[in-house]
Amino acid sequence: MTAIVRHSHTRIAGRLLASLWLLPLLGGGFAAASDTALAPDVSAVRDRWAEVAYEVPKADRQAAYEALVKQAAAAREAHPGDVPALIWEGIVLSSYAGERGGIGALGLVKQARKDFEEALAAQPDALNGAAYTSLGALYYQVPGWPIGFGNDETARKLLNQGLAVNPDGIDSNYFYGDFLRDQHDYVGAAAALEKALAAPPRPGRELADRGRREQATAALAEVRSHLASR
Repeated sequence: MTAIVRHSHTRIAGRLLASLWLLPLLGGGFAAASDTALAPDVSAVRDRWAEVAYEVPKADRQAAYEALVKQAAAAREAHPGDVPALIWEGIVLSSYAGERGGIGALGLVKQARKDFEEALAAQPDALNGAAYTSLGALYYQVPGWPIGFGNDETARKLLNQGLAVNPDGIDSNYFYGDFLRDQHDYVGAAAALEKALAAPPRPGRELADRGRREQATAALAEVRSHLASR
C-alpha cells in the first residue's frame, strides 16, 4: 500500500489524501454483526460519515466533516477504551484531511494514525480488521519523509494484514487494489478490484457499499485500460 522516496513532495497538493474521504472500513458479514454492537453515538458517527461522504455536495463537505470530527471526538471521549469509537474517529479525521488537503491535513492524519495504532494495540481484529486497512491506506497516500510518514512497504504489510482478517471484504480488497494500481501492478490491482466488486453486501451499509462499488468500478476501468495498452 517501493521505498518512501518514491512519494514526491508534490503529492501533498495533488494526490495527498485525495481518496481518504472514501473510507467506509467495515467489511463483510462479520462486520455487519460487529456493527450491531456499536454504541449508539458511535453508530451515529458511522451513519453520518456515509451521508457526508456520498450525499453532501462537494461545496458543503468540508464543513460537514469538520462538524463530524467534533461528533466523533465526543463519542470517543464518552467511551474510553472503546475500539470501534477509536477506529471511527480515525476514519473521520482521515476523511476530513482528504477533503481539506494541503499541509494542514498532516496534523489530522497523524492523529488518525494514533487512533488506528491504539485500536490495533487493543483489538487488531475489531470491525473486521478495519484499523489495518485504514492505516495501510494512510501509509500509501500520505507523502513520505521529510513531509509525512508515508511508506509503501509499511502500507503493503498493513493492507495484507487487513486482508488476512477480512479476505472477502469490499474495502480490504478495494484499498489493496488501489495500492497495487499506485504501484503499477495492474494485474494484481485488477484481481483485487474484481474481488472488491464481488464482495457480499453489508446490511445497513447500503450507501457506503454503493459509493465504494462506484469507486472500485472506476478504478478497475482505469486498470483494464492500462492492461489493454500493453
